[in-house]
Parts: sequence; structure tokens; C-alpha cells
Amino acid sequence: MAQKAAKTLAVRNTSRLKQTHLITLAMHAIFLFLRLTLRSSLSLKRYVLLSAPGLLIEFYLEKLARPSYNPDGSLRRAGEDLDAPGLTEFMWDIVYWTWINLILVMVLGNRAWWLYLVIPAYAIYAAVTTATGIKSSFAGLAGGGGEPSAASQGQGQSKRQQKMEKRGGAQRVAYR
Repeated sequence: MAQKAAKTLAVRNTSRLKQTHLITLAMHAIFLFLRLTLRSSLSLKRYVLLSAPGLLIEFYLEKLARPSYNPDGSLRRAGEDLDAPGLTEFMWDIVYWTWINLILVMVLGNRAWWLYLVIPAYAIYAAVTTATGIKSSFAGLAGGGGEPSAASQGQGQSKRQQKMEKRGGAQRVAYR
């Protein structure tokens, strides 16, 4: 049972990568079939340009997560976890949105390519909210600027704090 977690991760990664590649192959084959036969108005330039990020990310995930084995069949490296949060999760979102966008283009036509702008819009939104969150947390550490807070003006204090202020300030500790 040595390296059971690594073996489980290797099997899960292999299965998910195989499934992802088959779905991608099917989606692109259907799009190209429709483009070449029924809907020749679908733009090949936009297809290549806007499918490239999803394909590049998919091949990057392949390189990152594909397990490698020794010549004797034992596991050398299980690969990175494809369910990891953060950047890996965002890359999966791009792959999924590329698939959704391809379906929408096949159904609705070339105007659906504009929906691909959701990805950069979300990235900008996430960056701005993260930056403002970091800025406000640093402002709290540094004193917050020039305006006094509600707690320093006597508002928002507990009754105990208000009574202590009336008696002359903070409670003093007597040492023996």
C-alpha cells in the first residue's frame, strides 16, 4: 500500500485528462464539420484565435498532471492535482468556457464569439476586487488615514468601555 494517495491521484488525473481530450476532440470535430458542410459562414480565423487559449491551457494541464512511470511500471510521478484551487481552477474555467462558447457559436453563429469576452472581464473584476481588498487591509493596519473611526468617537463602544471612559480611562493592573 505504499504511495496509495499518489497512485489514486495518478489514476484520477489520467481519467480526467482522457475525458477532457475526448470532449475537446468531439467539440472541435463537430465545429469543423459544421463549418465545412452546413454553415460555411462560421469564421475560421476567429475559431483559431479564440480556441487557442483553451487548447494551450489544456495541453499545459496535460504536461502538468500526466503521471509518469518507470520502465518497470512503478509510479515515478503522479502529477499535479487537477482539482487544486486557485490558478488551476481558473484554467479549467477557461477550458469549460471555450467549450460553451464553441457550442454557442455552432448554434447562434459568429456573433456568439463576443461572449468570449466574459473571461477577461472576470479576470479584471477579480483583480480589482483583490486589489481593493488588499488596499483596505493595509489601510486598517496603518491607521486608516485621516478620518476618525466610530469607535474612537465613542460610537460603537460597548457599555463597559463607555463606563471605563467615564471613570478615567483604561483599567490599570496592580502588580504585587
